[in-house]
Amino acid sequence: LARYIDWSFFFMAWEMDGKYPEVLDHPEKGEEARILLRDARAMLARMGRERLVEARGVLGLLPAAAEEDDTVVVYRDEDRRETLLRIPFLLQQRRKTEVPYYLSLADYVAPAGSGLSDWIGFFAVTAGIGLEDVVRKFEAAGDDYGAIMVKVLSDRLAEAFAEYIHLLARRDHWGYAPDENLPVEDLLRVRYRGIRPAPGYPPCPDHRDKLLIWKLLEPDSRAGIRLTESCMMTPEASVSGYIFSHPEAKYFSVDKLARDQVEDYARRKGDTLAVAEKWLRPMLGY
Repeated sequence: LARYIDWSFFFMAWEMDGKYPEVLDHPEKGEEARILLRDARAMLARMGRERLVEARGVLGLLPAAAEEDDTVVVYRDEDRRETLLRIPFLLQQRRKTEVPYYLSLADYVAPAGSGLSDWIGFFAVTAGIGLEDVVRKFEAAGDDYGAIMVKVLSDRLAEAFAEYIHLLARRDHWGYAPDENLPVEDLLRVRYRGIRPAPGYPPCPDHRDKLLIWKLLEPDSRAGIRLTESCMMTPEASVSGYIFSHPEAKYFSVDKLARDQVEDYARRKGDTLAVAEKWLRPMLGY
């Protein structure tokens, strides 16, 4: 997984702004950046050699169809007769002048009745199995720098795992881009087809979407990744999300939500308005 690490985010975790590899030659930060990178690579080698942490993940691909403009229906099998669940998504809210449409993630799945057989992907990965024990050992030895380094690297490896499992989905398991052969630099710049938005982030800000992933994939029993009551993942060095294959799929933000949008979302989710507002509080525009 180490080859898929985005080192720019590694340096950001150390509060050292600047893109990699340019930061290595920065007139003020360059020397410190080179030392950090040297130490990180040494720790990565140690993590592999001594098996300090373990990476585990699960990927699922299921038949799906869009219902209206804001909901995805997930089916049990390719017969598409039995519905497993419905995933309500939110529509963009900011008023537009340049285009006549407002996106939701449901736009990236073929509509029911279109004659197209589409799919949706789900994944959950971690690079933090055993991390807590490793951190405790570093701290007990008085090596706070090592404890922080192994935590930061586990976070980066989890993100690298998400990159890698997305690659496997596109090229092998889903196979909608079987001939993809991009260098790692292009992968990190999202120059491939499709997206993998994560619950809690701008296109799908409700963290409870993780509950749907856990219902379908059982990452707790299959990969040792659990959810807290607030839908945070443990180990912390974990990533989960959806995979969409649409050739025009792109990341976006739903922006601040109007009350009517939240009321409609609550209805589709089976929530009271108060519950929906609780989970969407940072996005409320009223």
